[in-house]
Amino acid sequence: MPNLSLTIYLVDDDADIRSALTRGLELRGYAVEAYGSAAKFLASLDPQRPGVILLDYGLPGMNGLEVQARLAERGVNLPIIFITGHGGVPESVQAIKAGALDFLEKPFRQAVLLERIEAGFALLQARESDRAAGRAREALFAKLTAREAEIVRLIVENPAEVSSKEVAARLGVSPRTVDHHRARILEKLGVRSLAELIALAKG
Repeated sequence: MPNLSLTIYLVDDDADIRSALTRGLELRGYAVEAYGSAAKFLASLDPQRPGVILLDYGLPGMNGLEVQARLAERGVNLPIIFITGHGGVPESVQAIKAGALDFLEKPFRQAVLLERIEAGFALLQARESDRAAGRAREALFAKLTAREAEIVRLIVENPAEVSSKEVAARLGVSPRTVDHHRARILEKLGVRSLAELIALAKG
């Protein structure tokens, strides 16, 4: 996972649980940042530093669902695993519907927690791979001239009408000119056909 540290943000008001979880997770190679309150966590979190959030549901002052909502309001989309000693079915359903990865009731088996944490990091890695692919795609299309970009747009918006003659008629140029542009477009984008071009443009 490039430039993605295995950071776990642990938010639990129980000092003994924070200590035990931090120790156990650090022994397994994770970097743990532990917080005893929702307020401290929200004030310290840097959304540019990805990680998995291990969030106690029954926090005083602001419960886990409220923390989840605050994060959503700030546009923070990190995997959240709820842990709780007294959460019920309605709370777990609400958490999952709002995007939580899981809702674990204490005491939970360590193997289950570790599996969910790894699922969270796999999700982060997939998102980063998607963003990297998007950046690479944008860089390719940035190589096109304004006319070439216009031809691509017409082809993608009208995949049933992509012949040089049809594109030329819409642009008011000759089919031969369109042929020249299309050859340059395929070369610049590293694709071999209009089907590949359309697939690339749609991501």
